[in-house]
Amino acid sequence: MMSDIRAVIVGAAGGIGRAVCEGIAHAGGQAFLIGRNEDKLRETSEPYGWSFCAADAGDWGQLEQAFAMAADHLQGFNGAVNLAGSVLLKPMHLTSRTDWDTTVLLNLTSAAGVVRTAVPRLTQTGGSIVLMSSAAASIGLPNHEAIAACKAGVEGLTRSSAATYADKKIRVNCVAPGLVRTPMTERVWNNPRSAEVSLAMHPLGRFGEPADVARAICFLLDPDQDWITGQTLGVDGGLGMLKGYPVRKG
Repeated sequence: MMSDIRAVIVGAAGGIGRAVCEGIAHAGGQAFLIGRNEDKLRETSEPYGWSFCAADAGDWGQLEQAFAMAADHLQGFNGAVNLAGSVLLKPMHLTSRTDWDTTVLLNLTSAAGVVRTAVPRLTQTGGSIVLMSSAAASIGLPNHEAIAACKAGVEGLTRSSAATYADKKIRVNCVAPGLVRTPMTERVWNNPRSAEVSLAMHPLGRFGEPADVARAICFLLDPDQDWITGQTLGVDGGLGMLKGYPVRKG
């Protein structure tokens, strides 16, 4: 049951993270929050009385310390979610080495770190790890080279980890959203021209909201969903699989 969820949420103070916290709390579960901004973590956790730890998801040493704290506070956990990430919209020839390294660190290295750190603490009981991909990993979108490469890597990490740890009853899945209205993506959905073009690519005719993605994450965390692993669940308004109706230029 979802009330049995005891999850560690990395990147918990972002738009989707807050919605995941709300979903877990509404179901009667518990969570330990990890993120880089201590003030935002405190604000996010306060309504639920949950504990938190400021840590950089790209630093595996910091993740190890934070997960150890989480295990103590939750008296063991059965779920881990990585919501750390970034969005870089640049063509490859304008992408600097710093741009590339930062995108890899925030999206792929953080996901690998969460798997690496969570698995040893789940081997006795099993559990669920949920990572974040993007519709950009499976379709060709202009100016998404770096982020698409990283999220495709997350999907590969998901499948291989799911195979490696299946005998430990550890499930590894990921969620691949389309454009979700969060502070991270505001420069896209709050710009009239880019919003018009992007909206036309989502056949269901609207952008995602954090709660749309949070519901999918909570579903995958639910201990009752114990026959689902190695999957990438598209929560994208049809962007990844259906043909939309691009706005004509001019």
